[in-house]
Amino acid sequence: MSTEDNLLGLIIEPDQLAPLLGDERLLIIDVPARADSYREGHVPGAVFLDHTRLMAGSNGLVANDVPDEEALSALFSSLGLTRDTHVVAYDDEGGGWAGRLLWTLELMGHTRYSYLNGGIHAWRGDDHPVETKDTLPTASDYQAEIRNAALAMDADAIRERIEDTDFAIWDARSPDEYNGVKGKNRHLGHIPGAINIEWTEAMDPARQYRLRDYAELVTLLGARGLSPEMDIVTHCQSHHRSGFTWLVGRALGYEHISAYPGSWADWGNRDDTPIES
Repeated sequence: MSTEDNLLGLIIEPDQLAPLLGDERLLIIDVPARADSYREGHVPGAVFLDHTRLMAGSNGLVANDVPDEEALSALFSSLGLTRDTHVVAYDDEGGGWAGRLLWTLELMGHTRYSYLNGGIHAWRGDDHPVETKDTLPTASDYQAEIRNAALAMDADAIRERIEDTDFAIWDARSPDEYNGVKGKNRHLGHIPGAINIEWTEAMDPARQYRLRDYAELVTLLGARGLSPEMDIVTHCQSHHRSGFTWLVGRALGYEHISAYPGSWADWGNRDDTPIES
């Protein structure tokens, strides 16, 4: 991700955001798993985003693919996004939906963005003030384009690279899902050769679900077989949990990390995909 002219870095802390509240260059977006989280108290000035608007059904199998450019244009125009806007995203669960939002921005070539480390938990935990009234965005005319299509892989692209030694699949689901013990799909298990590192392993609950220490994360990923030099694709069930693992990879400097938006909801419901369990 290019940081040229960016107002803030990729991962920011509540104390960095607090003095910038009200800055017209910022668009703070709360994209919670629970809509009630926003109403219970959000970062002052943050606008609400229903996370379901980040997903669409396009292949007849799943409803968590990337919306088309028309839908993305309507979504981000409704939020007031402009090409010069710096987005700060957060959620209420440690970065899944915020990561999916930032991945979508990167997909569109919008590189001015940051993640509020730990989300609303860290904001409240650091005793920063919250608002309960809705913040209504000023609509814009944002024309979305998919400028970085390589950031999203589909099942065919993954099958072509499964045997490549410089390619790795990061499965962010639970071990039970990975091992085929749990799931609601037609087929259970995992993509052959996929590496299972559950998304929560990259969080620090003792620090309000912030990212774990970077050195610890690099050691964890390296020990499991993921290195910065590899081409990595991450997925979960719906590219929600893997929104966070994609973000973790980018924070650690893994420049060649993409995502599979169809995720297991796609792979596990097809009859033409190889599966291990």
